Amino acid sequence: MRPRQWTKNGLLFAGFIFAGRFREPSDELFSGLLRVLIAFLAFCLISSATYILNDVVDRDSDRAHPEKKDRPIASGRLSIAFAVSASAALALAGFALSWFVSHQAANDAFLIVALVYLVVTLLYSFFLKHWVVIDVLILSAGFVIRVIAGCVALPVTISEWLVLCTLFLALFMGLCKRRHELLLLGDNTATTRKVLPQYTATLLDQMIAVAATLTIMSYSLYTFTAKHTHFLGRESPWVMLTIPLVMYGVFRYLYLVYRKDLGGTPEDVFTDRPMLLAVVLWGMMVVLLSIKLSG
Repeated sequence: MRPRQWTKNGLLFAGFIFAGRFREPSDELFSGLLRVLIAFLAFCLISSATYILNDVVDRDSDRAHPEKKDRPIASGRLSIAFAVSASAALALAGFALSWFVSHQAANDAFLIVALVYLVVTLLYSFFLKHWVVIDVLILSAGFVIRVIAGCVALPVTISEWLVLCTLFLALFMGLCKRRHELLLLGDNTATTRKVLPQYTATLLDQMIAVAATLTIMSYSLYTFTAKHTHFLGRESPWVMLTIPLVMYGVFRYLYLVYRKDLGGTPEDVFTDRPMLLAVVLWGMMVVLLSIKLSG
């Protein structure tokens, strides 16, 4: 079920934060927050269902992987029949919660987005992960779908800039993960992941540099187009004050990938205190500025 990766579903809260709803009446604020929390839980269940199916499909190649060989299905500790049954139960529970969220939002948008996420993830697990470049684009699309899901759960307007920022950041991390796998597996790349021999370290380095640049630029443009508010004696899109933290975060991530070899599991970067501090400070600034924007 990979509960460590449930942190990815935190993207569902992006719409709630960036829509600047913190100054709403308390009953509306908590109603919206509760709805996003239920949406978050729904995606945790659905994503876990897809992780299990992915491990069933990849069980043979995982046995040749130095890290994945200890996964329950690959190691034989968990039967395929039980795994498939558990996956189905998790998916049903996730879609039951998705229906509830859609019912509360008075539209079917969240249920549809959850279904799209399931279909895209299954297509990746069975087919698309074997196509070079397409594999990382589909992985990135999964993050974008999470952001869209969080917006329609409320519902709030979906910002095209928020979508682009999420896409480029996810692409950046996905490419770093491919680079880690390529260097880790060496001559066994084709055995554990068929698409890896199509990449080279040089190609991935170039693509990572492009994705990092796009991430910083798209976020910067996003903040420039944010709502203006009167703060510190002038009107300006004050969210742009968070740009240095985003730049630091991207550069620190590159440092961790190239010097500390942490690119294989993105959630492990939060064990790095400077990175964690940067993320916490960024989150606090965004929330505080969102409150100011709302006021």
